[in-house]
Amino acid sequence: MNANFETKLMQLLDQNKDEIIKIRRYLHEHPELSFHEKKTSEFIENYYRDLDCQVRHCGDDYGIVVDINPDKPGKKLAWRADFDALPIQENNELPFKSQNPGVMHACGHDGHTAYLLVLGKCLIQLKDQINGSIRLIHQPAEEVTPGGALSMIKDGALDGVDDVIGIHVMSTMPTGTVQLHAGATQTGRANFDLTFTGKGGHASMPQLSNDAIVAGSYFVTQLQTVVSRRLNPFDVGSVTIGSFDGAGSYNAIQEQVKLKGDVRVMNEATRKLMKKNIKQIIKGIDVTFGVKSELNYDDNYPVLVNNQDLTKKVENWIKESKIPEVTAVKDSGVVNASEDFAYYAQKKPACFFYVGCQPEDGGIYPHHSPKFMMNEDCLIICARSAASVISHYFA
Repeated sequence: MNANFETKLMQLLDQNKDEIIKIRRYLHEHPELSFHEKKTSEFIENYYRDLDCQVRHCGDDYGIVVDINPDKPGKKLAWRADFDALPIQENNELPFKSQNPGVMHACGHDGHTAYLLVLGKCLIQLKDQINGSIRLIHQPAEEVTPGGALSMIKDGALDGVDDVIGIHVMSTMPTGTVQLHAGATQTGRANFDLTFTGKGGHASMPQLSNDAIVAGSYFVTQLQTVVSRRLNPFDVGSVTIGSFDGAGSYNAIQEQVKLKGDVRVMNEATRKLMKKNIKQIIKGIDVTFGVKSELNYDDNYPVLVNNQDLTKKVENWIKESKIPEVTAVKDSGVVNASEDFAYYAQKKPACFFYVGCQPEDGGIYPHHSPKFMMNEDCLIICARSAASVISHYFA
Protein backbone atom coordinates (compact mmCIF):
# COMPACT_ATOMS: atom_id res chain seq x y z
CA MET A 1 0.00 0.00 0.00
CA ASN A 2 1.11 3.56 -0.69
CA ALA A 3 2.85 4.95 2.38
CA ASN A 4 0.63 8.01 2.20
CA PHE A 5 -2.62 6.02 2.13
CA GLU A 6 -3.51 6.64 5.77
CA THR A 7 -2.75 10.34 5.47
CA LYS A 8 -4.93 10.67 2.36
CA LEU A 9 -7.76 8.70 3.97
CA MET A 10 -7.66 10.85 7.11
CA GLN A 11 -7.71 14.00 4.97
CA LEU A 12 -10.73 12.78 3.03
CA LEU A 13 -12.56 11.99 6.27
CA ASP A 14 -11.78 15.47 7.58
CA GLN A 15 -13.21 17.00 4.39
CA ASN A 16 -16.39 14.93 4.81
CA LYS A 17 -16.81 15.30 8.58
CA ASP A 18 -19.90 17.50 8.23
CA GLU A 19 -21.54 14.92 5.97
CA ILE A 20 -21.24 12.28 8.71
CA ILE A 21 -23.14 14.57 11.09
CA LYS A 22 -25.73 15.41 8.45
CA ILE A 23 -26.43 11.73 7.71
CA ARG A 24 -26.59 10.84 11.38
CA ARG A 25 -29.16 13.55 12.04
CA TYR A 26 -31.28 12.55 9.06
CA LEU A 27 -31.33 8.92 10.22
CA HIS A 28 -32.08 10.03 13.78
CA GLU A 29 -35.14 11.89 12.50
CA HIS A 30 -36.35 8.84 10.56
CA PRO A 31 -35.82 5.75 12.76
CA GLU A 32 -37.26 2.36 11.90
CA LEU A 33 -37.78 -0.70 14.08
CA SER A 34 -35.92 -4.00 13.72
CA PHE A 35 -37.06 -6.06 10.71
CA HIS A 36 -38.95 -3.00 9.36
CA GLU A 37 -36.06 -0.83 8.15
CA LYS A 38 -37.26 -0.50 4.54
CA LYS A 39 -36.55 3.21 4.03
CA THR A 40 -33.25 3.09 5.89
CA SER A 41 -32.10 0.21 3.72
CA GLU A 42 -33.11 2.17 0.60
CA PHE A 43 -31.18 5.21 1.88
CA ILE A 44 -28.04 3.10 2.35
CA GLU A 45 -28.36 1.45 -1.05
CA ASN A 46 -28.92 4.79 -2.79
CA TYR A 47 -25.86 6.29 -1.13
CA TYR A 48 -23.60 3.82 -2.94
CA ARG A 49 -25.52 3.89 -6.22
CA ASP A 50 -23.05 6.05 -8.17
CA LEU A 51 -19.90 4.86 -6.40
CA ASP A 52 -17.44 2.33 -7.85
CA CYS A 53 -18.34 -0.70 -5.76
CA GLN A 54 -20.58 -3.76 -5.76
CA VAL A 55 -23.78 -3.51 -3.74
CA ARG A 56 -26.27 -6.27 -2.99
CA HIS A 57 -29.08 -7.05 -0.59
CA CYS A 58 -28.16 -9.67 1.98
CA GLY A 59 -30.14 -11.65 4.52
CA ASP A 60 -33.87 -12.15 4.97
CA ASP A 61 -34.87 -8.50 4.97
CA TYR A 62 -33.01 -5.26 4.50
CA GLY A 63 -29.29 -5.98 4.93
CA ILE A 64 -26.83 -4.40 2.49
CA VAL A 65 -23.35 -5.71 1.64
CA VAL A 66 -20.88 -3.44 -0.17
CA ASP A 67 -17.72 -4.86 -1.74
CA ILE A 68 -14.72 -2.66 -2.52
CA ASN A 69 -12.15 -4.32 -4.82
CA PRO A 70 -14.13 -7.60 -4.76
CA ASP A 71 -11.85 -9.41 -7.22
CA LYS A 72 -8.54 -8.06 -6.02
CA PRO A 73 -6.14 -10.66 -4.58
CA GLY A 74 -5.04 -10.34 -0.98
CA LYS A 75 -6.79 -10.27 2.38
CA LYS A 76 -10.50 -9.48 2.70
CA LEU A 77 -11.60 -7.45 5.72
CA ALA A 78 -15.28 -7.08 6.71
CA TRP A 79 -16.51 -4.05 8.66
CA ARG A 80 -20.01 -4.13 10.16
CA ALA A 81 -22.45 -1.44 11.32
CA ASP A 82 -26.10 -1.89 12.37
CA PHE A 83 -28.99 0.47 11.57
CA ASP A 84 -32.18 -0.44 13.47
CA ALA A 85 -33.92 1.71 16.10
CA LEU A 86 -35.96 0.94 19.23
CA PRO A 87 -39.65 1.14 20.26
CA ILE A 88 -39.05 4.15 22.51
CA GLN A 89 -40.68 7.61 22.53
CA GLU A 90 -37.86 10.14 22.38
CA ASN A 91 -37.72 12.62 25.26
CA ASN A 92 -35.13 15.04 23.89
CA GLU A 93 -35.63 18.51 22.50
CA LEU A 94 -33.46 18.40 19.40
CA PRO A 95 -33.89 20.05 15.99
CA PHE A 96 -33.50 16.55 14.54
CA LYS A 97 -35.72 14.74 17.05
CA SER A 98 -37.41 11.53 15.88
CA GLN A 99 -40.38 12.19 13.63
CA ASN A 100 -41.74 8.67 14.06
CA PRO A 101 -43.91 8.43 17.20
CA GLY A 102 -42.79 5.71 19.57
CA VAL A 103 -39.59 4.96 17.63
CA MET A 104 -36.12 6.29 18.47
CA HIS A 105 -32.47 5.75 17.69
CA ALA A 106 -31.69 5.26 21.37
CA CYS A 107 -28.56 3.14 20.95
CA GLY A 108 -26.39 5.00 18.44
CA HIS A 109 -27.01 2.86 15.37
CA ASP A 110 -27.74 6.01 13.37
CA GLY A 111 -24.18 7.11 14.14
CA HIS A 112 -22.74 3.70 13.24
CA THR A 113 -24.36 3.90 9.81
CA ALA A 114 -23.36 7.51 9.19
CA TYR A 115 -19.65 7.05 9.84
CA LEU A 116 -19.47 3.81 7.82
CA LEU A 117 -21.23 5.31 4.80
CA VAL A 118 -18.78 8.20 4.58
CA LEU A 119 -15.81 5.99 5.37
CA GLY A 120 -16.94 3.67 2.59
CA LYS A 121 -17.13 6.55 0.12
CA CYS A 122 -13.61 7.67 1.04
CA LEU A 123 -12.25 4.12 0.76
CA ILE A 124 -13.78 3.76 -2.68
CA GLN A 125 -11.99 6.95 -3.78
CA LEU A 126 -8.68 5.36 -2.73
CA LYS A 127 -9.50 1.76 -3.62
CA ASP A 128 -6.62 1.40 -6.11
CA GLN A 129 -4.21 1.86 -3.20
CA ILE A 130 -5.74 -0.93 -1.10
CA ASN A 131 -3.81 -4.22 -1.25
CA GLY A 132 -6.87 -6.40 -0.91
CA SER A 133 -10.64 -6.07 -0.59
CA ILE A 134 -13.04 -4.61 1.94
CA ARG A 135 -16.63 -5.67 2.63
CA LEU A 136 -18.94 -3.24 4.38
CA ILE A 137 -21.79 -5.00 6.18
CA HIS A 138 -24.81 -2.77 6.86
CA GLN A 139 -26.92 -4.92 9.14
CA PRO A 140 -30.56 -4.49 10.21
CA ALA A 141 -32.27 -5.85 13.30
CA GLU A 142 -29.55 -6.05 15.92
CA GLU A 143 -31.93 -5.20 18.75
CA VAL A 144 -34.50 -8.00 18.41
CA THR A 145 -33.91 -11.75 18.52
CA PRO A 146 -33.05 -13.65 16.39
CA GLY A 147 -31.15 -10.58 15.14
CA GLY A 148 -30.09 -9.69 11.64
CA ALA A 149 -26.62 -11.21 11.73
CA LEU A 150 -27.68 -14.85 11.36
CA SER A 151 -29.56 -14.38 8.10
CA MET A 152 -26.74 -12.26 6.66
CA ILE A 153 -24.15 -14.88 7.54
CA LYS A 154 -26.38 -17.55 5.99
CA ASP A 155 -26.63 -15.41 2.85
CA GLY A 156 -22.85 -15.16 2.47
CA ALA A 157 -21.91 -11.94 4.27
CA LEU A 158 -18.74 -13.57 5.58
CA ASP A 159 -17.88 -15.68 2.53
CA GLY A 160 -14.20 -15.23 1.70
CA VAL A 161 -13.66 -12.89 4.65
CA ASP A 162 -10.47 -13.21 6.71
CA ASP A 163 -11.40 -10.97 9.66
CA VAL A 164 -14.41 -8.94 10.78
CA ILE A 165 -14.48 -5.75 12.86
CA GLY A 166 -17.16 -3.46 14.27
CA ILE A 167 -17.54 -0.40 16.50
CA HIS A 168 -20.20 0.62 19.01
CA VAL A 169 -20.50 4.12 20.43
CA MET A 170 -20.89 4.16 24.22
CA SER A 171 -22.53 6.98 26.18
CA THR A 172 -21.04 5.58 29.42
CA MET A 173 -17.49 6.15 28.13
CA PRO A 174 -15.86 9.59 27.85
CA THR A 175 -15.75 11.08 24.38
CA GLY A 176 -12.20 10.83 23.09
CA THR A 177 -11.60 7.35 24.47
CA VAL A 178 -11.35 4.21 22.39
CA GLN A 179 -11.82 1.08 24.45
CA LEU A 180 -11.53 -2.62 23.67
CA HIS A 181 -11.10 -5.97 25.36
CA ALA A 182 -9.62 -9.28 24.21
CA GLY A 183 -11.40 -12.58 24.82
CA ALA A 184 -14.94 -12.86 26.20
CA THR A 185 -16.19 -9.28 26.01
CA GLN A 186 -20.00 -9.05 25.99
CA THR A 187 -22.57 -11.24 27.67
CA GLY A 188 -24.55 -14.01 26.04
CA ARG A 189 -28.28 -13.70 26.42
CA ALA A 190 -31.45 -15.73 26.80
CA ASN A 191 -35.06 -14.59 27.23
CA PHE A 192 -38.03 -16.53 28.49
CA ASP A 193 -41.80 -16.20 28.68
CA LEU A 194 -43.41 -18.13 31.52
CA THR A 195 -47.09 -18.64 32.33
CA PHE A 196 -48.42 -20.17 35.55
CA THR A 197 -52.06 -21.30 35.39
CA GLY A 198 -53.84 -22.30 38.57
CA LYS A 199 -57.47 -22.13 39.65
CA GLY A 200 -59.15 -18.80 40.25
CA GLY A 201 -61.65 -18.08 42.95
CA HIS A 202 -63.01 -15.78 45.64
CA ALA A 203 -60.52 -14.23 48.05
CA SER A 204 -62.69 -15.32 51.00
CA MET A 205 -62.36 -18.98 50.01
CA PRO A 206 -58.66 -19.54 49.16
CA GLN A 207 -58.92 -23.23 49.99
CA LEU A 208 -60.93 -23.75 46.82
CA SER A 209 -58.32 -22.14 44.54
CA ASN A 210 -54.73 -22.53 43.39
CA ASP A 211 -53.31 -19.01 43.45
CA ALA A 212 -51.13 -18.31 40.40
CA ILE A 213 -49.87 -15.02 41.91
CA VAL A 214 -48.46 -16.81 44.94
CA ALA A 215 -46.85 -19.42 42.68
CA GLY A 216 -45.33 -16.72 40.47
CA SER A 217 -44.08 -14.80 43.49
CA TYR A 218 -42.31 -17.85 44.89
CA PHE A 219 -40.74 -18.40 41.49
CA VAL A 220 -39.34 -14.86 41.40
CA THR A 221 -37.86 -15.29 44.87
CA GLN A 222 -36.37 -18.73 44.24
CA LEU A 223 -35.00 -17.65 40.88
CA GLN A 224 -32.27 -15.64 42.56
CA THR A 225 -30.84 -18.82 44.10
CA VAL A 226 -29.75 -19.88 40.61
CA VAL A 227 -27.06 -17.20 40.74
CA SER A 228 -26.37 -17.22 44.49
CA ARG A 229 -26.37 -20.99 45.04
CA ARG A 230 -25.86 -22.75 41.73
CA LEU A 231 -23.15 -20.73 39.95
CA ASN A 232 -19.49 -20.83 40.83
CA PRO A 233 -18.80 -17.47 42.57
CA PHE A 234 -16.11 -16.79 39.95
CA ASP A 235 -18.56 -17.18 37.05
CA VAL A 236 -20.69 -14.34 35.72
CA GLY A 237 -24.45 -14.67 35.41
CA SER A 238 -27.61 -12.74 36.12
CA VAL A 239 -31.33 -13.39 35.82
CA THR A 240 -34.00 -10.68 35.83
CA ILE A 241 -37.78 -10.70 35.80
CA GLY A 242 -38.76 -7.71 33.71
CA SER A 243 -42.52 -8.24 33.68
CA PHE A 244 -45.02 -9.81 36.10
CA ASP A 245 -48.55 -9.60 34.73
CA GLY A 246 -51.15 -10.71 37.24
CA ALA A 247 -53.55 -7.77 37.25
CA GLY A 248 -56.89 -8.47 38.92
CA SER A 249 -59.19 -7.12 41.63
CA TYR A 250 -59.14 -6.85 45.42
CA ASN A 251 -61.20 -9.93 46.13
CA ALA A 252 -60.34 -12.34 43.34
CA ILE A 253 -57.65 -15.01 43.35
CA GLN A 254 -55.87 -14.92 40.02
CA GLU A 255 -55.99 -18.01 37.87
CA GLN A 256 -53.05 -17.02 35.67
CA VAL A 257 -49.91 -14.89 35.72
CA LYS A 258 -47.41 -14.20 32.93
CA LEU A 259 -43.75 -13.38 33.46
CA LYS A 260 -40.92 -12.29 31.18
CA GLY A 261 -37.31 -12.99 32.11
CA ASP A 262 -33.80 -12.14 30.97
CA VAL A 263 -30.64 -14.23 31.48
CA ARG A 264 -27.03 -13.03 30.93
CA VAL A 265 -23.87 -15.14 31.01
CA MET A 266 -20.19 -14.86 30.14
CA ASN A 267 -19.61 -18.44 28.99
CA GLU A 268 -21.78 -21.04 27.32
CA ALA A 269 -21.38 -23.63 30.11
CA THR A 270 -23.02 -21.14 32.49
CA ARG A 271 -25.86 -20.70 30.00
CA LYS A 272 -26.66 -24.44 30.13
CA LEU A 273 -26.45 -24.56 33.93
CA MET A 274 -28.80 -21.61 34.41
CA LYS A 275 -31.37 -22.96 31.96
CA LYS A 276 -31.35 -26.36 33.67
CA ASN A 277 -31.88 -24.87 37.13
CA ILE A 278 -34.59 -22.46 36.04
CA LYS A 279 -36.53 -25.40 34.61
CA GLN A 280 -36.04 -27.37 37.84
CA ILE A 281 -37.45 -24.50 39.93
CA ILE A 282 -40.48 -24.25 37.64
CA LYS A 283 -41.20 -27.98 38.05
CA GLY A 284 -41.03 -27.59 41.81
CA ILE A 285 -43.44 -24.65 41.75
CA ASP A 286 -45.92 -26.69 39.70
CA VAL A 287 -45.94 -29.48 42.27
CA THR A 288 -45.91 -27.27 45.35
CA PHE A 289 -48.76 -24.95 44.32
CA GLY A 290 -50.82 -27.19 42.07
CA VAL A 291 -50.35 -24.98 39.03
CA LYS A 292 -49.44 -25.75 35.44
CA SER A 293 -46.53 -23.93 33.81
CA GLU A 294 -45.82 -23.12 30.18
CA LEU A 295 -42.26 -22.03 29.39
CA ASN A 296 -40.92 -20.57 26.15
CA TYR A 297 -37.15 -20.30 26.62
CA ASP A 298 -35.20 -18.56 23.86
CA ASP A 299 -31.43 -19.08 23.90
CA ASN A 300 -30.27 -16.37 21.56
CA TYR A 301 -27.16 -14.15 21.37
CA PRO A 302 -23.94 -15.98 22.27
CA VAL A 303 -21.10 -14.55 24.32
CA LEU A 304 -19.14 -12.09 22.16
CA VAL A 305 -15.51 -13.28 22.08
CA ASN A 306 -12.90 -10.96 20.60
CA ASN A 307 -9.94 -12.66 18.95
CA GLN A 308 -6.88 -12.10 21.16
CA ASP A 309 -4.37 -11.49 18.38
CA LEU A 310 -6.55 -9.28 16.20
CA THR A 311 -7.74 -7.20 19.15
CA LYS A 312 -4.18 -6.52 20.29
CA LYS A 313 -3.26 -5.45 16.76
CA VAL A 314 -6.26 -3.10 16.59
CA GLU A 315 -5.26 -1.54 19.89
CA ASN A 316 -1.66 -1.01 18.77
CA TRP A 317 -2.64 0.32 15.34
CA ILE A 318 -4.95 2.98 16.79
CA LYS A 319 -2.28 4.03 19.27
CA GLU A 320 0.35 4.24 16.52
CA SER A 321 -1.86 6.52 14.41
CA LYS A 322 -1.98 9.18 17.14
CA ILE A 323 -5.43 10.36 16.11
CA PRO A 324 -5.79 13.97 17.37
CA GLU A 325 -9.32 13.48 18.74
CA VAL A 326 -8.38 10.31 20.67
CA THR A 327 -7.36 11.05 24.25
CA ALA A 328 -6.86 7.44 25.38
CA VAL A 329 -6.89 3.87 24.07
CA LYS A 330 -7.50 1.39 26.89
CA ASP A 331 -9.06 -1.85 28.04
CA SER A 332 -12.81 -1.58 28.48
CA GLY A 333 -13.08 -4.72 30.58
CA VAL A 334 -16.19 -6.84 30.00
CA VAL A 335 -19.35 -5.08 28.84
CA ASN A 336 -22.72 -6.05 30.31
CA ALA A 337 -24.89 -5.80 27.22
CA SER A 338 -25.32 -8.48 24.54
CA GLU A 339 -24.66 -8.07 20.81
CA ASP A 340 -25.49 -10.15 17.76
CA PHE A 341 -22.05 -9.23 16.36
CA ALA A 342 -21.16 -12.26 18.47
CA TYR A 343 -22.42 -14.48 15.64
CA TYR A 344 -19.81 -13.02 13.28
CA ALA A 345 -17.15 -13.61 15.93
CA GLN A 346 -18.14 -17.29 16.06
CA LYS A 347 -17.33 -17.63 12.35
CA LYS A 348 -14.25 -15.42 11.83
CA PRO A 349 -11.49 -13.79 13.90
CA ALA A 350 -13.21 -10.65 15.17
CA CYS A 351 -12.72 -7.43 17.10
CA PHE A 352 -15.65 -5.38 18.38
CA PHE A 353 -14.55 -2.19 20.10
CA TYR A 354 -16.03 0.95 21.61
CA VAL A 355 -15.81 4.68 21.05
CA GLY A 356 -16.92 6.95 23.90
CA CYS A 357 -19.76 9.36 23.14
CA GLN A 358 -20.52 10.90 26.55
CA PRO A 359 -22.06 14.36 26.07
CA GLU A 360 -20.04 17.46 26.90
CA ASP A 361 -21.99 18.14 30.11
CA GLY A 362 -20.56 14.92 31.57
CA GLY A 363 -23.98 13.38 32.14
CA ILE A 364 -24.80 9.75 31.52
CA TYR A 365 -27.66 9.30 29.07
CA PRO A 366 -28.01 5.52 28.95
CA HIS A 367 -28.53 3.46 25.84
CA HIS A 368 -32.17 2.36 25.39
CA SER A 369 -33.31 5.43 27.35
CA PRO A 370 -35.79 8.00 25.96
CA LYS A 371 -33.14 10.61 26.79
CA PHE A 372 -30.23 8.80 25.13
CA MET A 373 -27.78 11.37 23.84
CA MET A 374 -24.43 11.16 22.09
CA ASN A 375 -21.63 13.65 21.62
CA GLU A 376 -21.37 13.74 17.84
CA ASP A 377 -17.61 14.29 18.09
CA CYS A 378 -17.49 10.51 18.54
CA LEU A 379 -18.40 9.95 14.90
CA ILE A 380 -15.20 11.29 13.38
CA ILE A 381 -13.34 9.26 16.02
CA CYS A 382 -15.17 6.14 14.82
CA ALA A 383 -14.26 6.93 11.21
CA ARG A 384 -10.64 7.79 11.98
CA SER A 385 -10.18 4.71 14.18
CA ALA A 386 -11.54 2.52 11.41
CA ALA A 387 -9.28 4.29 8.91
CA SER A 388 -6.27 3.61 11.13
CA VAL A 389 -7.10 -0.08 11.43
CA ILE A 390 -7.76 -0.51 7.72
CA SER A 391 -4.56 1.32 6.77
CA HIS A 392 -2.43 -0.90 8.98
CA TYR A 393 -4.34 -4.06 8.09
CA PHE A 394 -3.45 -3.75 4.43
CA ALA A 395 0.05 -2.31 4.91
